[in-house]
Amino acid sequence: MAIEVGTQAPEFTLKDQHGQAVSLSDFKGDKNVVLLFYPFAFTGVCTGELCALRDELPKFVNDEVQLLAVSNDSPFSLRVFAEQEGLEYPLLSDFWPHGEASRAYGVFDEEKGCALRGTFVIDKQGTVRWTVVNGLPDARDLNEYVKALDAL
Repeated sequence: MAIEVGTQAPEFTLKDQHGQAVSLSDFKGDKNVVLLFYPFAFTGVCTGELCALRDELPKFVNDEVQLLAVSNDSPFSLRVFAEQEGLEYPLLSDFWPHGEASRAYGVFDEEKGCALRGTFVIDKQGTVRWTVVNGLPDARDLNEYVKALDAL
C-alpha cells in the first residue's frame, strides 16, 4: 500500500544520473517536491511520461517546485536515457539497495522487481499532500499534478 496523504514523506538519498547524491531533505523548507516513481527507463509509457514532463518543465522545476523522477535503473542507464531524451531534471536511481525508496513509499512491485507508477506531491514541510498510483501499463495525467501543486 502506498503511503497516504497527510503522512510525513520518508527521507531518502539516491544518486542522480550524474552520480550526485540527492536527498528529499535537500528541498525541505524551500520547495514543494513532485516525487515520481516509474518502472524503467527506455520503455514506451515511461519515456512518454518523462518527455511530457520535459516539455512542461517550468511547471515542475521552478522557484517553488522540484521534480524528482525515481526508477530502479542504475545511474549509468539513467545518464544515457537522460541524454538521449534531453531530460534535464534529476533522474534518481533506486537500484541499490534495490527498491529501498520505492518500498518506503509503498510502490515497489516485488514480483516484477520495479516501481509502480506512483506520484507524490510533497509540501515544503515534507508532508504528502497528494498522491496517485497507477498500474505498470497506465500513464498518469500531468494536469493532475499541476492541480495538486496549485492547491498548496
